[in-house]
Amino acid sequence: MKKLYRSTTDRWIAGVCGGIGEYLDIDPNVIRVIWAAITAVTGFVPGIVVYILIWIILPQREEVLPAEAPAAA
Repeated sequence: MKKLYRSTTDRWIAGVCGGIGEYLDIDPNVIRVIWAAITAVTGFVPGIVVYILIWIILPQREEVLPAEAPAAA
């Protein structure tokens, strides 16, 4: 099951749009343009507040480290 995370690799501010783009398999720049348009149409404040809330709520994707091989006995 796919989970929604903030991106650690494709980010401009907090990785929110990058994470949404990764989750939906869409170029994050498309998400950014849509987000900017909606924010501008709604008077900026609602879009900025929602972005900050998502920034706080969404966990950041943790870097996956390779598992260590067990030491030979």
